[in-house]
Amino acid sequence: MSPLSNRFAQYLKARRAQVKPEDVGFPPDPGRRLSGLKRTEVAELAGISPEYYTRLEQGRSHQPSEQVLAGLTRALRLNADAAAYFYRLALPEPPVARRPRTVTVTEPVRQIVEQWSDVPVYIYDRNQDVIMANDLASVLFPAIVPGSNAVQIAFDMAPEIRETSQWQTLARTVVAALRFHGEPEDPRLQEIVGELSVREPLFRTIWADYDAVPLTSGVVPAYVDGVGVVEFPWQNLHAAGGLFIGVWPAPPGTPAFEVLERLRQSLRGPIDMPGSVSDQDTLVGSGGVHSGGLVRHKPESIRRIAEPVQFDDPAL
Repeated sequence: MSPLSNRFAQYLKARRAQVKPEDVGFPPDPGRRLSGLKRTEVAELAGISPEYYTRLEQGRSHQPSEQVLAGLTRALRLNADAAAYFYRLALPEPPVARRPRTVTVTEPVRQIVEQWSDVPVYIYDRNQDVIMANDLASVLFPAIVPGSNAVQIAFDMAPEIRETSQWQTLARTVVAALRFHGEPEDPRLQEIVGELSVREPLFRTIWADYDAVPLTSGVVPAYVDGVGVVEFPWQNLHAAGGLFIGVWPAPPGTPAFEVLERLRQSLRGPIDMPGSVSDQDTLVGSGGVHSGGLVRHKPESIRRIAEPVQFDDPAL
């Protein structure tokens, strides 16, 4: 069984287990021990023989036709995002010679990060590795620096953050996006999944659900001293070269906006605002809080890696 056939077979098993028989027209069976559908039930719904479906789930069949895939998509009740991922597994692009590729940020995208200084902005790739970030992003979440990984950062957050429902949603969001955007044969993806699988039981659980959803928008919870847990909304934008732009636009009047306003003013120079944090206070950080108070100097406008990120990845 090839690695891709194995992944396709594993996906079939995982999704089959998540479909309730009564949701697809089968009568309830109180004595049923199996979680999800039986192989014969999937085959019936997809319009294929039980023997052929068994071979697919065991990775013993050749590449299925698009007609078969369409039937399986209906049988497994896959939405548009899950179906897109499913087809990528079943119909992979032809292999090409493996060679290191350079992921670069185009000049227009770099200028966006430089000029979009009123909101936290950072650039990341399909594995959610950070390529560059503006000062507001780095001060708000000091862990967001070139070379860091957004999924790993999420799982490194403080325990009090991880207990919130917002973090549970965030964790599932970034893991599902890691699967959707990543390429199974990418060594960097395998490295991230391997590292988190070893140390994070929850990551293993979420990864085993085989959810695949693109990054669009959401909320990041962060602890702010004197305020508590603050929700920072984020929006994902597509950029040239297969990269993404993460933008955190906080609506005026929200706690997130007030925190960002204090940070914006701190980056411009010394401030003395009534009720604001002092030099000795703590502000925000992805691991709980970021010590050091407001920034009293203006660092370089952009933090970025000196050389392009190298990937030994044939799919790029």
